[in-house]
Amino acid sequence: QVQLVESGGGLVQPGGSLRLSCAASERLYSIDAMGWYRQAPGKQRELVARIFSDSTMDYGNFVKGRFTISRDNAKNTQYLQMNSLKPEDTAVYYCNLVKFGLNYWGNGTLVTVSS
Repeated sequence: QVQLVESGGGLVQPGGSLRLSCAASERLYSIDAMGWYRQAPGKQRELVARIFSDSTMDYGNFVKGRFTISRDNAKNTQYLQMNSLKPEDTAVYYCNLVKFGLNYWGNGTLVTVSS
């Protein structure tokens, strides 16, 4: 099965920046989409950003303009650059991949935004 491993989370002050990485265990072919979701305590999982096979990007309502998703096919890795972080961004961030209609998930990396 495809293995996804996130990294780059940690503690950051409001207004700061972080870059998350997600490395896949194998070269990916015929993927439908790849991106990031997050889940805060007591809240439902929500979309952060994703990119489809046709290169169309889709951002969550509250992150567009501050976050940028990118992918390096040669390294089999996707990234999430997060700027102007707010306390409301505190959550576990999960890497997600959809291939042949099946969802694959990483174990998540914790982002804490606090002064």
